[in-house]
Amino acid sequence: MIKNNVIIAASAMLLFSCLNNKKEADALGNGSTMQQEFLNKKIQVYVTAENTNLKLTLTATLRFSEHIQPLETEVAIFVNPNKQFQEFLGIGGAITDASAEVFSKLTPNKQNELLDAYFSEEGINYNIIRTSIHSSDFGLGSHTYIEEGDKELKTFSIEMDKEKRIPMIKRAQALINDDLVFYASPWSPPAFMKTNNHMLRGGKLLPEYNQAWANYYVKFIDAYEAEGIPVWGVTIQNEPMAVQRWESCIYTAEEERDFLKNFLGPTFDKAGYGDKNIVVWDHNRDLISHRANTIFEDPEALKYAWGIGFHWYEVWTGGDPKYDNLKNIKESYPEMNLLFTEGCQEKFDPTQYNRWSNAERYGNSMINDFNSGTVGWTDWNILLNEKGGPNHVQNFCFAPIHADTQKNELIYTPTYYYIGHFSKFIKPKAKRISTTASRSNIESTSFQNPDGEIVTVVMNRTDEQIDYKLVVGSSEVQLTILPHAMQSIIY
Repeated sequence: MIKNNVIIAASAMLLFSCLNNKKEADALGNGSTMQQEFLNKKIQVYVTAENTNLKLTLTATLRFSEHIQPLETEVAIFVNPNKQFQEFLGIGGAITDASAEVFSKLTPNKQNELLDAYFSEEGINYNIIRTSIHSSDFGLGSHTYIEEGDKELKTFSIEMDKEKRIPMIKRAQALINDDLVFYASPWSPPAFMKTNNHMLRGGKLLPEYNQAWANYYVKFIDAYEAEGIPVWGVTIQNEPMAVQRWESCIYTAEEERDFLKNFLGPTFDKAGYGDKNIVVWDHNRDLISHRANTIFEDPEALKYAWGIGFHWYEVWTGGDPKYDNLKNIKESYPEMNLLFTEGCQEKFDPTQYNRWSNAERYGNSMINDFNSGTVGWTDWNILLNEKGGPNHVQNFCFAPIHADTQKNELIYTPTYYYIGHFSKFIKPKAKRISTTASRSNIESTSFQNPDGEIVTVVMNRTDEQIDYKLVVGSSEVQLTILPHAMQSIIY
């Protein structure tokens, strides 16, 4: 009896071992098949590089070969399409009153060139547009949509926006397919609604105007959608912890939370706008965790929030980008979305249009923001003049494209091309996929488009040319990136 049991047990173990081996073989076979999909597949390499004529230029068409274990002395980027993360919303910029003012001074052919450069497939394929709810600093002056003191909003009108801003938005919108993401941000409530009775220099929203101000957002959405511009969503307040010399308004984390859950969220629901996306914070990465913790830990506030927006002006932290704060939010609140809502190079200097470090600041931010879980990336003004404005408080800045309004010329900066390495090739609904580099002197991220195509973006901020391997599963290709260069590798 014991002998028979031993035989039965041994047979069972042998069968189990055979089945296990078969499963492992099948798994290896399947994995091998998946990895072999890239072997001999075509790769296209687009390059922008300093001190060259390369600007989003196709420089090579190569093919993957069989992967060989890299040595520790080699530089490599490893991409694993089997590990997927957030879905890509898009990339774009802001059409401000300043952008619209400059745009209006261009001849029709230059206007078309500008719009095609940003929003067409022949250009860099923007699909996100941000604008302000009434005025920001980038414009000819402060204005609102109502007469001062009209708490019932009876005089609400966007006629001023219809002159230049809305026509420009609609022309851009016409070039975007079905993936338009249009959202708006207020810089300040009307003066009479604030503690300092002024649109500039901070101040807070007076509690008695919470409902009137929430109604104002609804009026904005009503008016813009009546113009045929579908509103994807709003941010609650641009830079709510910055007392600026321009339009600004302060909210503590608790004040923003309470405005969202007690006024703005319920007001959207009542108006039939429960499907509009509400983005909190809309300020820098340094204090972002406190804002997220305060708002997202409150179930009543959380149900109205789509996610959290952020800028890159971490001046108080010595310029440290604080990407780890983004990763912490994504780990802590994985259901919440991260959206880059504004960034630009400050302190405009007309002799520095081609300053390469400006573009590299963008590249570094975009790669690290996306690798931290960000779904979309919004630049600030898409167009400014030869003085970095107009700006009614002289806060002049760079844009990816400037217009010399005296000469009717467009000036394309390196930043435009660096943004294009992402926006031109990565499609809405793409999924970010696992990408790591073996050295810190090379930066990279990857997305897989809905059609299966993969885009790997690589940046070299050093003074040296870097040879490296791009390793995807069991396939690899040997590549070289020039000094101070960006590559988009399509396969």
